[in-house]
Amino acid sequence: MKTKFMTQEDKITYLTTEPIPPLICHMAIPTIISMLVTNFYNMADTFFVGRINTQATAAVGVVFSIMALIQAVGFFFGHGSGNYISKKLGARKYEDASKMASVGFFSAFFVGILICVVGLIFLTPISMMLGSTPTILPYTEDYLSIILIGTPFILSSFVLNNQLRYQGSASYAMAGIVTGAVINIALDPILIYGFNMGISGAAVATTLSQIVSFILLLFGCQKGNNIRISFKDFKPSFYYYKEIFKGGLPSLCRQGLASVSQIALNFSAGIYGGLMADSAIAGMSVVSRVTMFANSTLIGFGQGFQPVCGMNYGAKKYHRVREAFWFCVKYAFIFLIFVSIFGVVFSTPIITIFRKDDIDVINIGSFALKMQSSVFFLNAWIVMSNMMLQSLGKSAKASIVAASRQGLFFLPLIFILPKLFGLTGVQICQPIADIFTVIVAIPLTLGVLRELKALDNNEKI
Repeated sequence: MKTKFMTQEDKITYLTTEPIPPLICHMAIPTIISMLVTNFYNMADTFFVGRINTQATAAVGVVFSIMALIQAVGFFFGHGSGNYISKKLGARKYEDASKMASVGFFSAFFVGILICVVGLIFLTPISMMLGSTPTILPYTEDYLSIILIGTPFILSSFVLNNQLRYQGSASYAMAGIVTGAVINIALDPILIYGFNMGISGAAVATTLSQIVSFILLLFGCQKGNNIRISFKDFKPSFYYYKEIFKGGLPSLCRQGLASVSQIALNFSAGIYGGLMADSAIAGMSVVSRVTMFANSTLIGFGQGFQPVCGMNYGAKKYHRVREAFWFCVKYAFIFLIFVSIFGVVFSTPIITIFRKDDIDVINIGSFALKMQSSVFFLNAWIVMSNMMLQSLGKSAKASIVAASRQGLFFLPLIFILPKLFGLTGVQICQPIADIFTVIVAIPLTLGVLRELKALDNNEKI
């Protein structure tokens, strides 16, 4: 059954009655494609910029931390409003869902304008604060200044993408994201080399592609039976922002701490001085992009699970929430076992693709990738637990899981381990943080699953 041409009522019935395995797969395919293509163009930026020099490669890694922060704010509004929309649609409260859609969208756009203005005013201090060395700084400023101009559209695109997904209209979201990604990939070599724009060409390609995605996603919201975005429905209130905060805080913690951890990683890698510092930052930057790409299929799979989780929870079909969670964890774990093996075996060839002329980048990056790949399968439980807790409105527990991986554990480790083990300490921080995170996530998630089972039993009485 296709969700694209359904009425809103039909979509709710479909998401709350269709057998779980085919439903999850149907909902996940567009989101997996979106995530893979999006992360592929992030890797394409690294690949094409890597042909310029080591400093340009490192600059992309430095700016990646501020892009992660922008993404964090976008996910805060997108997941916060989307979670609310999903549960209200499950309860057939359409008008409330419509108002939240506009509040989430316009709030993100206005915050994007604020970030753009502040970022451009304080461009140099921010670039230094992100971990740029003196040799990397000019490249960072060139790249970041252009990215900041597109911030309102980038933020709003994240909101629209997530709102469409939570409505069960992942195909519209996929069309907007994939089109923008393809344009970015095509423009990268043209602007970087054809027009001799260097690293600025990569930034222009990214910004233009995000604007195209924004236009297509906004158009998708006006099509079919999707919730329309209208300024007349933009009625901000404490109630709506409280709900956005509850639903979006875990995403803000997860993505925001990813930004902070990337900055800390840049500083830790940069303490070695001179060209070795540039190679260390560049090597860890490549590893960040590669692991994010590997994680994109898992996140896309989980994003297919989220609207199923939210709507069935809103419809009080708690047994379906539990069934969907265990289905996702099982198959995500099997898939990631193969990804882990591949990453360990082929770590050196993978890093060489991005910076084949710098042996230091290759050595640093390949060891770090091998270490991270060895525990990568743990993300099956971490990611699915976080997505379920967030979709159910368990904000505190979801935020703890979200903050653990790159905050509660990674940040202390990135300051302690390099002092004990040097560069090796930098390279092993993330896998050790992952092990601690799964230890925290298991009891939190099992407790909520028991609550769902109890609620389901009460509904049957």
